[in-house]
Order: sequence, then C-alpha cells, then structure tokens
Amino acid sequence: MSSPMQAIFQFTGLKPSLFAPNSRYQGIETATLTTPDGRTIAYVRRRFCPQPAQLAQLQAHVVTEGERLDVTAARYFNDPELFWRICDANGAMRPEDLTAILGRLLRICLPQGIPGGPSAP
Repeated sequence: MSSPMQAIFQFTGLKPSLFAPNSRYQGIETATLTTPDGRTIAYVRRRFCPQPAQLAQLQAHVVTEGERLDVTAARYFNDPELFWRICDANGAMRPEDLTAILGRLLRICLPQGIPGGPSAP
C-alpha cells in the first residue's frame, strides 16, 4: 500500500527527493551500484555547477570584516543554508574563499534557470 504522498508523486509524475528544498542537491537523481560481491551502494549523481555568467544578478554585496557566508545568505535569501547559491554565483568551490578578502564584491543572483533581475526587460 502506498502513502498519500507517494500517490501524489505518482499522479503528478514528480519524484520524491531525499533532500530538502533548499539543498543544492534537490532535484539531483540518485543511482545505485552493485559491487562484484553483490552489495548495493546508493549514491547521488554528480551536480554540475552553473556558469556564474549565466545567473541573473540581483545585486552586488561588499564583504566586510568578520563576515560569514551563511549570515550573508540569510540576509539576501532569508535562509542561511542557501550560502551555496552565493558560491555558485561567484564560481567558488570553497565558501571561506569568498569572505577572505575585505571589500570583495560578491554577486547575489537568482537561482539557475530563472531569467531576469532588476534590469531585465
């Protein structure tokens, strides 16, 4: 027997996710690997980071002393766990690199796939 949530996913064609809606892995499929000894290992498929230039910039943010990226994400996105969106927008693999230089301009962008921004037609 299926749960009501499973029925909704089946009816709409959506797949349930193991990840929270604010996770960088939301929407990324999982897969399994069967080892030669018969064990099954589940894993998350690779996430490809967007090209920063393809993200619509909303504004720029100037890094100040003692700043943390999670606090910056909370300021702009109302969610500190969305710090990874700032990393994507600035091509950073290590979040701490973005706040290491005082005065650095950080791009604050819309999520991938959403066109526009303040200056969009």
